[in-house]
Amino acid sequence: MTEERDASVEGALHTVDGVGTVRMTARFAIDIDDLWSALTEPQRLVRWYGKVQGNLRESGEFTAFVFASEWDGHGRVDSCIRPQNLQVTQWEEEGAEHVISVELVADGDHTILMLVTRGMPVDLLWAYGAGWHVHLEDLGAYIAGKDREELSTTSKARMDELVPIYRAMDVGAQ
Repeated sequence: MTEERDASVEGALHTVDGVGTVRMTARFAIDIDDLWSALTEPQRLVRWYGKVQGNLRESGEFTAFVFASEWDGHGRVDSCIRPQNLQVTQWEEEGAEHVISVELVADGDHTILMLVTRGMPVDLLWAYGAGWHVHLEDLGAYIAGKDREELSTTSKARMDELVPIYRAMDVGAQ
């Protein structure tokens, strides 16, 4: 039932001191500068991720609406070292922040993306894992030339496929 994906994504869930962490690794057929642009420029983010508005410079704050997960919240750029490292803090409500760190590594004419999201409640970690997996696959599909309308229909179906897989990663006992 799974169609061929445009990005190879591997995900894992962890807990440390009762706080959830999602780790994702993906390999994209794109050079590091182009991938950086797809991750940091609002006119490109809107084509695969969501609407991001505000000050996207270090210490700047922004708002975001993410298409696939319908996440709607705020964020702050904590660190931005072009084109290798990006760290942002996001929240829907004050006191419920999570930190997203992205590292890019050039690999010939490909780029490896390593994403770590920290600070989620353990009981919802499966949802964040499935969500980030879908977001990275959407990024791969965008890079491969698919438009947002195609992504919006496949993202929801793909989320339904991934939810049981991430729910099975029982991290509550770790």
